[in-house]
Amino acid sequence: MLRKFSVLAIGVACSTCAFSQDSTKKSNFVISGSADVYYRYNFANPTIKDENDPLYNKFNSPTSFTQTHNTFALGMASIKVEHSIGKVGMVADLGFGKRAEEFSYNDKNTQLAVKQLYVTYAPSDKIKFTLGSFGTHVGYELVDAYLNRNYSMSYMFSFGPFFHTGLKADINLGGSTALMVGVTNPTDFKSASAEPKMFIGQLSTASKDGAVKGFLNFQGGKYTETDRLTQFDVVGTFGISSKFNLGVNGTWQSRSSKDNAGKWGDSESWYGAAVYLNYDPTSLFGLTLRGEYLNDDKNVLGFNGNIFTPTLSANFKIDNLTIIPEIRFDNASENIFLKHDNTGTKSTGSFILAATYHF
Repeated sequence: MLRKFSVLAIGVACSTCAFSQDSTKKSNFVISGSADVYYRYNFANPTIKDENDPLYNKFNSPTSFTQTHNTFALGMASIKVEHSIGKVGMVADLGFGKRAEEFSYNDKNTQLAVKQLYVTYAPSDKIKFTLGSFGTHVGYELVDAYLNRNYSMSYMFSFGPFFHTGLKADINLGGSTALMVGVTNPTDFKSASAEPKMFIGQLSTASKDGAVKGFLNFQGGKYTETDRLTQFDVVGTFGISSKFNLGVNGTWQSRSSKDNAGKWGDSESWYGAAVYLNYDPTSLFGLTLRGEYLNDDKNVLGFNGNIFTPTLSANFKIDNLTIIPEIRFDNASENIFLKHDNTGTKSTGSFILAATYHF
C-alpha cells in the first residue's frame, strides 16, 4: 500500500512540475494587512454605562466603530491575501476585533470576521465578473481605518451599506468610464436563505489626468418580503493641486413596508451630504476637515431631526504609521445627546487619538 502511495505521489509531483514548466501564465500573489488602535473621550463625560438603561446612547457616539468613552480601545487587525493567474483570481480579507464585529453585525461570533471573500474571472479586458462577498461601492469612506483620513466615521457610512454578497460584473465602457451591475443578498448579509435579492450598480468616470473622478452609485430592492429600500449615492473627488484636494459625498435612501393587507405603504426617506477638505503641506503631515449634514426629519434612522457634524483630523505620517488626533462636534436639532447629569442636549464634542499601520 505504501509503495503504491509513493508511486502515485511521485506521479502527481511530476505532472505538477510539467504543468508549471509548460505554463506561460503569470501568477501574482500579494499579502497585505493593517491595524488600528485609539483613545476616545467625550467632553460631556456621560455616566450611563448600562446598555439596558433607557437613557443609554452609546456614549454620545451614534456612528460606527467608536462607541466608547475615556478608554483605550482596539479597532481591527486585518490580513488580506490576493492571488491571480491568467484571467482568474481570488481575494480573502479577514478582520479581527471590535471593528470587524460591528462590520459583520448580522453574523455570529464575529470578533473574527470574513470582511471580503470572492473570486474573479475576466474573460477580456472589457469585463470582469466577481462572485462572493465584497465591500460596498456606496459612499466615500471605507471600513479599513488606514484608508480614511478621519478616524471617526460619518453618519452616511454608518447607516449605509457595509458590504454586499452576490454576483457583479464590471464593464469597461471605454477610456476612464466604467459600469458595474450586480445582484446580491439583502445588504450586509453574507448568507440569506430564501430571502429576496437586491440590485446594485455604479457608473464611474474620470478626467484624462485622473484629477477629477465621479461615481454614481445605487442599491435597491426588497431586503425582506415585506420591506424594501432604494438608495442613490454620488461621490466626487477633485485634485485641486499637489497639496490640496476635495471630496464630496451625497446620499438619499427611501424605505417602505407592506401593511397587514399586503399593500405597500408610503415611503419614508433620509439623506445626507458631506464635504472633505484635504490639505497636505508636506508628505509627513496633513489635515482633513469633514463637514457632514444628515437629515432624518422622517425619523427613519431614529434621530427625528437633522444633524451637522464638523470633524477636524490631523495625519502625522511616519513610514507606514499614521497618528491621527481628531476633534469632532455633533450638533442636532433635537436633544439626542446626554450631558454629564444625564439630561438631554442638542450637541456634544469628542476627542480621539488614533494610530493606524499598514503593510
